[in-house]
Amino acid sequence: MTRAHTPGGIRPPFARYSHAIEVPPDHRLLFASGQLGIAADDTVPADAEGQTRLCFDNISAILDEAGMTLADVVRINAYVSDRAHLPGYMTVRDSYFSDPPPASTLMIVSGFAREEFVVEVEVIAAAP
Repeated sequence: MTRAHTPGGIRPPFARYSHAIEVPPDHRLLFASGQLGIAADDTVPADAEGQTRLCFDNISAILDEAGMTLADVVRINAYVSDRAHLPGYMTVRDSYFSDPPPASTLMIVSGFAREEFVVEVEVIAAAP
């Protein structure tokens, strides 16, 4: 079983994430490439929330193929193209994860390969 670490001697996380997640030695790891908010039919929602849902739905499909679920995610690296997208991204992200939440980094970047993309998410998952 993974274990969250949020030491009392340092500032608590700014949002709903863990400072660290410890993975036991008997777990296998999955490293998912960054997923964009694009559906199988090539449609891209115009808003950060819609794109974030698709990112996590795509990640969920990848995890499912590996016999894992979003509950196995230990780390999230996410990128948004504008500070205005932070609240929408975080609200959707938080709806996909229970406690303890994964370790997480969220960065604002200048853009993605296609102009319509505003969110990209990559994860690391661990399972027995």
